[in-house]
Amino acid sequence: MKRTLITAGANGIGLVMAKAFAGAGHRVWVTDVDPAAVAAVPVGIRATRCDASNEDDMRALFSEIGTLWGGIDVLCANAGVKGPTAAIENMPLDEWHRCLAVNLDGAMLAAKYAAPMMKAQKSGVMIFSASTSGQFGTPFRAPYVASKWAVIGLMKTVAMELGPHGIRANAICPGSVTGPRIDSVIAAEAEAKAMTPEAVREGYASGTALKRLSDPQDVADMALFLASDSARMVSGQAISVDGFTINPDP
Repeated sequence: MKRTLITAGANGIGLVMAKAFAGAGHRVWVTDVDPAAVAAVPVGIRATRCDASNEDDMRALFSEIGTLWGGIDVLCANAGVKGPTAAIENMPLDEWHRCLAVNLDGAMLAAKYAAPMMKAQKSGVMIFSASTSGQFGTPFRAPYVASKWAVIGLMKTVAMELGPHGIRANAICPGSVTGPRIDSVIAAEAEAKAMTPEAVREGYASGTALKRLSDPQDVADMALFLASDSARMVSGQAISVDGFTINPDP
């Protein structure tokens, strides 16, 4: 039975991923910074309150994983925040730092502490949550975009370093995914652009070849594939799950 850790796995896309991995027979452990979300995780999934950007928290988490599980087979470095929506000249530096801390530092710390476990067993899969914003860019979302571009670079470097040890690393790049987070992103962008939220949402959908937003299950299905033996020769890839973005700023 594979052992799978999902950071920020107690709500949103992470929780859908957790349920999908558990349904596929994995032992699943999730983290979240929100104690209420941790307490509400379904029975059968282990959950720990943890700030993915805090090294003390992450060190303690992996120590506990080592004690209880003896290792880890699949890491989903999924922790992330949307960051501020603002023109670059109005970007608050503290909010910039917080976004990069969670999105980028969190991914690095997860890989840092998972790597020794995976190297010891000469196998493992790391899946990083990036974004199509990390492939194209998105106006008014500079810290989020910068963090996701960096996550893709981190993933490719990790894939190179750990490949000789039998470890694969890939990044999933969702487009706009239905749920509360995209609702808040759309609301903020609508305000920044003096548009209605409905117009922004329609623009997101029309900017894809399939003319619709993705669903969290689409992301979970891709994660399951990348973690499976069917993807044994897939590594170092940034794989979009976005309906094919043809206009990144509609």
